[in-house]
Amino acid sequence: MKTILITGSRGFIGSNLIQALSRQKEYKITTFTKENSLKDLEHLLEEADFVYHLAAVNRTNDERDFERVNVELTRSIVDILKKLNKKTKILMSSSIQAESSTSYGKSKKAAEDILKNYSDEMKAGVYIYRLPNVFGKWGKPNYNSVVSTFCYNVTHGKDIWISDEKKELELVYIDDVVKQFVDALYVHDDDNKAKFLEVNPTFKITLGELAAKIQNFHDSRKKLIIPDFSDELTKRLYSTYISYFDGKALACTPEIKMDERGKLFELIKSKQFGQIFVSTTKPGIARGNHYHDSKIEKFCLIKGKAVIKLRHLLTGEVISYEVSDDNIKIVDIPPGYTHSIENIGEDDMIVLFWANEIFDPKNPDTYFEKVEK
Repeated sequence: MKTILITGSRGFIGSNLIQALSRQKEYKITTFTKENSLKDLEHLLEEADFVYHLAAVNRTNDERDFERVNVELTRSIVDILKKLNKKTKILMSSSIQAESSTSYGKSKKAAEDILKNYSDEMKAGVYIYRLPNVFGKWGKPNYNSVVSTFCYNVTHGKDIWISDEKKELELVYIDDVVKQFVDALYVHDDDNKAKFLEVNPTFKITLGELAAKIQNFHDSRKKLIIPDFSDELTKRLYSTYISYFDGKALACTPEIKMDERGKLFELIKSKQFGQIFVSTTKPGIARGNHYHDSKIEKFCLIKGKAVIKLRHLLTGEVISYEVSDDNIKIVDIPPGYTHSIENIGEDDMIVLFWANEIFDPKNPDTYFEKVEK
């Protein structure tokens, strides 16, 4: 079994990477944290077949920390490997700020240079990823990324503060980063040279757009409306936003409509795919007996026993489907058919419905007419 060493294992990227690597059963994972000594580091490097060097300081009140962690720890790793005469592959999470004049950027560039020299001297594989702003689950608000901060604040009822709404960010999603990092384990390079790599896809968005998007997630969630997930950034941001809710805040109570037939409530809605709603119906009761000009629906009984009937408004043809939780069918309801679903079982039935548009009480496109005249 090969051994992987991860520095900075408790950090944002490290936590997500360890979770993914735990699924790679052929590898043993070891970690180096700030509680470990250089003696521990030497022992860990002696066993390691691959090193993920993620430990770094990107914010501090003492700028000497940039040198102590970002530079000196990298140098210690290289010096130990040289002492052990090992050509261990190293993957380092660097930053697009490595070309900047900030203290942080300079320290990341110095660490890159140390690893490049190690690769040249020892003929060892080195992968240096200059990452933009990484976002996703388990990021620390007010530290790891502005996305983490915005998501945390919005989900906890706190205000968002923006210094410059027009400032553009380049973002990369944590799962995309982790996937490429894990894939690096299985790369077989013959040249064993240092490589500067990027994670794709990346996304660009202004601070103002980002804040508005996350706030809109929050406002729409109360209305059960989900955003357009065909946009890849929106899909990743929404997953991140949901991950910042406290456990007790994950559940919401829908508006339940009750009458003599049973219950009905909306589940989710979307401008792109319409809406899904659920009903319970008592034995012997029928729902529907109406038609739509344009709206289409799907019926799926998931508990009980029912008969679904449709009548073509022009030809008068009647179609019946007997369904049950032992004979589950998904039945399309086209426009121009009056339709009904009747509970013919002995217990309440539960039906899942889909409509291709969100219900508009001002324009319901629903006209009552019995299936059986």
